Amino acid sequence: MTQSSKIILVLHGPNLNLLGTREPGIYGAQTLDDINRDLVKLGSGLGFGLEFFQSNHEGMLIDRIHQAHRDGVHGIIINPGGLTHTSISLRDALSAVAIPVIEVHLSNIHAREAFRQHSYIAPVAIGQICGLGAEGYGLALQAFSARLKE
Repeated sequence: MTQSSKIILVLHGPNLNLLGTREPGIYGAQTLDDINRDLVKLGSGLGFGLEFFQSNHEGMLIDRIHQAHRDGVHGIIINPGGLTHTSISLRDALSAVAIPVIEVHLSNIHAREAFRQHSYIAPVAIGQICGLGAEGYGLALQAFSARLKE
């Protein structure tokens, strides 16, 4: 299988649809559309097909993860938003489908409030990128490029 036939699913969790206007001092000025557009450009250069999904609803994210398994998705980049710190169900869905996952956060969750410093997702992810703003998504895509070439 060539890398050009590999699909990466980018999942955006709750409140990420508000990027660009939601606390730009923490989350940056880029909108979700800006981030997705940049990823499409990078993904094209790396030979990936990208699919995007954003939801403010935990169950919809879980359903999309299950669908990713049926669709043969090769990797998932996920910014679970606040569900990072609360959702065992989201963690279990990622674990159940056995698709490699990279967790991304715009802010450094480890330098924020104590309740934000724990991730239920990290133990089932191959890596976590946080605190680098929107650039973290591109770094995750580059990491998949390196891993899937192996």
